[in-house]
Amino acid sequence: MPVVITLAENGQISIPDDLLKDLGLKPGDPVSLAPVPEGILLTPHLSSSPVAAKSQLQDSIHRKNLETPIHVIKGVGPKLAETLGRKGIATVEDALYLLPNRYEDRRQVVPIARLRPGMTSVFAGEIISADVVATKGGRRFFEAVVRDASGTVSCKWFNFNPAFLKKSWKQGRRGIFTGLVSQFGLQREVHHPDAEWLAEGETVEAVMARDPVSFGRVVPVYPLTEGLHQKTLRKVMKGVVDQFASCVESVLPPEVARRQGLLPLSEALQRVHFPGGDADSQLLEEGKDPANRTLVFDEFFFLELGLALKRQGIALETGIAFSVSHTYTKPLLKLLPFAMTGAQRRVLAEIKADMMAPHPMHRLVQGDVGSGKTLVALMAALVAVENGYQVAIMAPTEILAEQHYLNLHRWCDELGISVTLITSSLKGNAKKDVLARVAEGAAQIVIGTHAVIQEKVEFQRLGLGIVDEQHRFGVIQRGLLRKKGENPDILVMTATPIPRTLAMTVFGDLSLSVIDELPPGRTPIETRVCYENRRQQVYGIIREEVAKGRQAYVIYPLVEESEKSDLKAAIQMAEHLANDIFSDLRLGILHGRMKPEEKEGVMRSFKAREIDILVATTVIEVGIDVPNATVMVIEHAERFGLSQLHQLRGRVGRGSEKSRCILMTPGRLTEDGEKRLRVMESTTDGFRISEADLEIRGPGDFLGTRQAGIPDFRVANILRDGRILEEARQEAFAVAERDPELKLAEHAKLRAELARRWGGRLELAGIA
Repeated sequence: MPVVITLAENGQISIPDDLLKDLGLKPGDPVSLAPVPEGILLTPHLSSSPVAAKSQLQDSIHRKNLETPIHVIKGVGPKLAETLGRKGIATVEDALYLLPNRYEDRRQVVPIARLRPGMTSVFAGEIISADVVATKGGRRFFEAVVRDASGTVSCKWFNFNPAFLKKSWKQGRRGIFTGLVSQFGLQREVHHPDAEWLAEGETVEAVMARDPVSFGRVVPVYPLTEGLHQKTLRKVMKGVVDQFASCVESVLPPEVARRQGLLPLSEALQRVHFPGGDADSQLLEEGKDPANRTLVFDEFFFLELGLALKRQGIALETGIAFSVSHTYTKPLLKLLPFAMTGAQRRVLAEIKADMMAPHPMHRLVQGDVGSGKTLVALMAALVAVENGYQVAIMAPTEILAEQHYLNLHRWCDELGISVTLITSSLKGNAKKDVLARVAEGAAQIVIGTHAVIQEKVEFQRLGLGIVDEQHRFGVIQRGLLRKKGENPDILVMTATPIPRTLAMTVFGDLSLSVIDELPPGRTPIETRVCYENRRQQVYGIIREEVAKGRQAYVIYPLVEESEKSDLKAAIQMAEHLANDIFSDLRLGILHGRMKPEEKEGVMRSFKAREIDILVATTVIEVGIDVPNATVMVIEHAERFGLSQLHQLRGRVGRGSEKSRCILMTPGRLTEDGEKRLRVMESTTDGFRISEADLEIRGPGDFLGTRQAGIPDFRVANILRDGRILEEARQEAFAVAERDPELKLAEHAKLRAELARRWGGRLELAGIA
């Protein structure tokens, strides 16, 4: 519809953003202007081709329809709109992508005698009894017995409102019931069934015909939230799907859709929400129906296309072609008290090949705890320094940044290389001095937290950025680090082993290297969960190990007592252990509030065997290598995540002696807490642990992808859909290779859709 705007006195017109949006336009799009008495009539200047013009207009209308607020949909009042909002449904498009999590086959009514345990079935009958029943043990439940011409079945409720159930489930009332059939002894039961009641004299067929959304078909069952009922949501979804699914357009290249056997998106959405009469509900539930595959592929394709363009952007840019002179790397190898493993040498060769290439490196190095990633990163840093460039090493926390500083500066001091630490706690003149040294190039290796990418930090000649623990940083932070130099190389490290599918998804713009070999002489770590009542035995194990000349760690989750927490503070417990339990032994304490030099002193003493037991917070998660430490006790182990427990455990088992990790817990565990501790007991394999972590927490939480600068998943499940991800990745990368900036006319819609889905997170590819 034309929009009337007024002409300014200087002869210029300015079109408000909301008007541009209403017209389906963006800044720079052509418009037609015509004088009218009120001012100027503005209309979108559509393509000269009538067919193209019609298509543009249609696209604009479809997009507007999909942005329709959910509260204007028939049957959705303010209260229901607020409830749907809690499930993330604000628009029609949000609703279309809220997929059912299971299905019920309600195509036919089954005689009660033919109800099969393990099947969700629809049956009809009359209530012959209904009342509260108590077992011998005193457990109460509500039971209603339903009868048809073929037999009877018991319906039961264990969490119930007796008044409500007695009012609904009256003797003599007739209805149609749906539920999962169970068998206990000889009796078949249905727990908490759905009910649709028959009016006086009404037939089953009449009720089913009256509600075609709920009967006579494979019926979707949606994820609910408090205050939302299945029947209400199903009715809303039917209205939304019928009216708006056709507005969702497939913009994938037609040849990709053909090769992959994809349905049009509109058809796929209709089919997953309200399957046809020939649908296989099991395939739909398992995500294996062509409709599921289409939606998953579409989502993965746009994710991977965005990553492919980021990677293309890097590959197309001119970078630094480093030369390898071994000025510092060979002397470092002579200083090391050990030889590099084959895996370390292989990964270093891959990194050097990237660094010598004339475009920027973007490589992810994965390696389990203790596999020697830090040494590989230092070698890469020395190559950059040999070439006269600076190196930035970014860690997610001040503690980790300090650990790297303490570890690296010892070697670098001997090589005559300047290493500087930048953290947010640097203040005043000390900060000014450090920033000046970085700006003039005197600081050759700069280590810090995200403080390294702040505006005030300017490098004279940044050649390499190293990002540690990548899963805590995102695409955007990596992009900011790159902007600190002239297309520097980027090396990303993680000690959290990431399953391959997840690594491809979130780090698809990176090449992948894996250090899959631990240094020789490591012994397997025996891990046990111990409850509070075994504390004295655990203290006995520590004493035994110390008596053999070994050392121990005791780890606490917090530094100081918190008002809201019942955790023992590390400082108080260290005093308790020193005074009351191990008064004859030497104890040290290490926590995040100590100054770097204090921490270094404690670590040096522990390494020199001047401390028997080191009481620490998670400050020791990485970085300390004490082969003589053979036992670790982790207090309140249930409070830690799996990957963190795995990192902590990696501090022992670094020598040739048998090592133990004891996970202390008070015993009141959540289901997830119990799962985590049992996984730790059963394996020391970092990849198995990370997969279990992914299963327990889900991909978004596992990586913090909400902050990682990539679109969220609405349909796809990385664990279930790994194969589709591989195929989508190949197709997306092929498109990006053929048309690196999506400038071909045939890719115009693809480009627009990509920018919309990534929402400004594609700054590296220059698409948004």
